Amino acid sequence: MTIKGIIFDLDGTLLYTLEDLKNSVNYALKKCNLKEITLEQTRNFVGNGIGKLIERAIGANQEKYLECLKIFKQHYMKNSNITTKPYPMVIENLKRLKEKNIKLAILSNKIDSEVKKLSKLYFDNIFDISQGETLNFNKKPDPKSSEFIIKQFNIPKNEIVFIGDSEVDIQTAKNASIQCLSVLWGYKDKDFLIKNGADILFENFKDLTDYILKK
Repeated sequence: MTIKGIIFDLDGTLLYTLEDLKNSVNYALKKCNLKEITLEQTRNFVGNGIGKLIERAIGANQEKYLECLKIFKQHYMKNSNITTKPYPMVIENLKRLKEKNIKLAILSNKIDSEVKKLSKLYFDNIFDISQGETLNFNKKPDPKSSEFIIKQFNIPKNEIVFIGDSEVDIQTAKNASIQCLSVLWGYKDKDFLIKNGADILFENFKDLTDYILKK
């Protein structure tokens, strides 16, 4: 199998974003007079979009969901890049993939405007497509957004892989009928990923890139 196209998850795969997410959630929770959450709780709550993140963070206080979500969005749009940074070896190895004319895309459950902003900031001219949550597509693991990207790639599905750090990414790939490669530097641990169907796992981005280029 030759790999000619790759769809990447963003948070936990390309970028470490956990602290900025936690800080914006806690800003919203504090404004709503609710108990703040820890970094570990944030790690457990992410993966299904900001709506689910807020829903999980407020717990039983669902009557404050809309207020909290609105405050979070306003704060995060201004503070999404305070501690956020690429994981080690990401930039140089993305460039290696790009040099081999492999088509590259980002697919995230993060707000589309933030995905495009962060993609441009860190990966300008590397990705062919950067897609986040919009009204046109259901969030991952729904396959519609993946299939949209696959259509734009215009290459066979068996030459495309999905790369991510969570069970949501594994299910997204399965729903889109493409292979998933799972990474271990993100927000979910090895045992959890294997329990949720991961079969090919990587400990660093260089090893991942070497694997892809040898295919």
